[in-house]
This record gives sequence, structure tokens and C-alpha cells, in this order.
Amino acid sequence: MKVWAIVQVELTRLLRDRSNLFFVFLFPLLLIVFIGAQFGSDFSTRLGVVAEADDPDAAAVVASLDTLDGITTVAYDSAEELADEVDRGRISAGVVLPDGYGDALQAVEPVQVRFLGRPDATSASLQALVGAVLAEQALPGAAATLLVTGRAAVGAEAIEVAELREAAMAVEDQAGRIEVSATTLGTDELAEEFAGLGQFDIGASSQLFLFTFLTSLTGAGALIQTRQYGVATRMLSTPTSTLTVLLGTAGGRLAIALFQAGYIVVISTVAFGVNWGDPWGATAVILLFAIVSAAAAMVVGSVFSNDSQAAGAGIGIGLGAAALGGSMVPIELYPETVAQVARITPHAWANEAMAELVRRDGTIVDILPQLAALSGFAVVLLALGSWTLHRALVR
Repeated sequence: MKVWAIVQVELTRLLRDRSNLFFVFLFPLLLIVFIGAQFGSDFSTRLGVVAEADDPDAAAVVASLDTLDGITTVAYDSAEELADEVDRGRISAGVVLPDGYGDALQAVEPVQVRFLGRPDATSASLQALVGAVLAEQALPGAAATLLVTGRAAVGAEAIEVAELREAAMAVEDQAGRIEVSATTLGTDELAEEFAGLGQFDIGASSQLFLFTFLTSLTGAGALIQTRQYGVATRMLSTPTSTLTVLLGTAGGRLAIALFQAGYIVVISTVAFGVNWGDPWGATAVILLFAIVSAAAAMVVGSVFSNDSQAAGAGIGIGLGAAALGGSMVPIELYPETVAQVARITPHAWANEAMAELVRRDGTIVDILPQLAALSGFAVVLLALGSWTLHRALVR
């Protein structure tokens, strides 16, 4: 009963802090919506374009592509930059219009346009649409060539339709055609995984880990206040053991972490229809991560001497670990070296586990390595947090 009473006090303090009304309840949902808008339904229909800014014919191509339903063009300064973006999967495909594109079009000369795509159905569709737009723009040149050379080709004043068609075929090589050379970059695995997700599925789990950890760490100042205000001393002066106070304090940290995680799961599921994958697997990941967060909060709350220091350290550690661990940008988009370094954070293992559950329809069996890693984080941090908090309480 004493342990439960301490847990209730910790939850009450969390809910009575008015600043938490925004950071615990509203801010996580805003970020889920923001990330969903960035990586959701429009993720696979962004088309990069490299073209001369002062070329009206190139601008006409970009304008035609931009008016196509469901396609948004993004301008890039160089073909190398565009190729890197396509290769990393940050954009679906790209078109490189050569320098002097408009001049070649006006002179009815052959033009070579590069198309950079990925090996998936989306890129194939975009390539067909780009080819259609370019073919339409080449029609005036072909018509002009036929008008100039067609009559001479058949040697008659009056030309029949069939003869005109033969003339067009005879001068086809002289018409300035626009040829599209396609280059395939990257692999299709990541694009296929993202394509099968709901608009808010990418951001929900990553933001859950970010805010569960951050809320736990920033709330660690309450442990310092408990010591500063003499609450811990008064509890220990009663027939209450140090172990009971320690368990109650740890339970309070865990209750706060689980409250934050549970709130995000329930609201995102109800409001946005987020898919959390296999329920047993998702529950195991979230529970272990909540324990890790609670243990980390115990360490922060017992190491620092005042709540301002603890709050500042909590924000820095929480945001830094989330950024490195893939809770702000999908970790698959990181360079290989950075992705390996990210494994020093519990966020990376948790995000990897949720990617297996949500994107690849995995089960709890498929994420056993990630669960083992999170368990290791939990054991180490719990041992360290219990030791440091015990020292702080009896000191």
C-alpha cells in the first residue's frame, strides 16, 4: 500500500503541472500529424527536377509535370544531388533536363533527358508520365519538320493522308526527338515498406519513444524536490524501509512512462487509425522501453543536485538520444556508420522492433534480438538507478 501511495503521488504531480498539459498530451500528437504530413500519403509521389532556371521550355516541362494529379515537383541544383536523394529513397524519382534544352528544342535537334528512378512500380509510372510530357513538347518540332520536307518527299502538289503518313515516317529521323535514358538507383525494399503504411504509421511509434523517454527524464526533477523538501526524510522517519521508498519511487517513474506511452497509443489509434502491428510484440517493446525510461529517470534524478540541472540534462539527453536513435528521421535513411552508432541508444532498438512489426508484419518472435537488447538496457539502468537513488535517499 505504501508503494502504491508513492506511485499515486508521482502521477498526481505529473498531472497537476500545467506545462505538462501541452508537452505530455498535445505536443506528441502534433508531431505525429506533422510527420504524417511529411512522410505519409505524398511520400512516394515527389518528383525531383534539375533544369536551367532561365529556360522557358524547361520551365514548361516542370509546369506540365507539376499539374499532373498526385505529383509534386521538387527543384534541385545538380544532377548529383538529385541522384543522391533518389538513391537514399528520400524522393521517388528525378528528371535531369540538359543545359540548352530549349535551344535544342527550337532547333529541332535530338535531346537526351535523364530519368533517375528506383526499381519499383511508382518510378515506372513516373517514367511513363515524364515520357508522355516530353513527347507532347516535341510534337511542334516534328510537325514543322514534316511541313518543310513532307511535300518534297512525295513530290506532289496535292498530298493524300496516306502519302503524308509515309512522308512523316520518311523524315522521322530528321525530327528533333526527345529521348529519355533511364538510370535505376537504390533498392525497392524501403520504398515498398513505406508504401504499405498508413499516413501516420511512420511517426506514431517513433514519437512514442521520443516522448516517453523525454517525459520521464524531464520529470526526474521531482525526485530531487522530494529530497530537497524533506519528503524522503519524513518517509524514512516513519516505519517505512528504504526499499519501500525505492520501490515506490521507481514505480512512480514507471507509471509516468507507461501513462505517456499508453496515451499516445490510444489516441493515435482512435484518432488516426495507426497500425501498431502484432499486439503482443508491440506491448513487449513498449513495456520494456518504459522500464528503460523509468530507470534512466532514476539515474538523472539521483545524480544531479537541483531540479533545474536535471531538467536541462533530461531535455538534452532525451532529444539527443531520440535524434540519434531514429525517432526524428527513419534510421534507414542514415549512413551505415551512423546507423551502427545509433545502436548505443534504446531508441534505435525500439524503432527497429516496431519497423519489423508494422512495416514487415513481424511477430514477437521476429523481434527477440531487439527485446533482448532493450532488456539489457533495462537491467543495467535499473541497477545503476537503484544504487544511485539509494545513496541519495540515505545520504
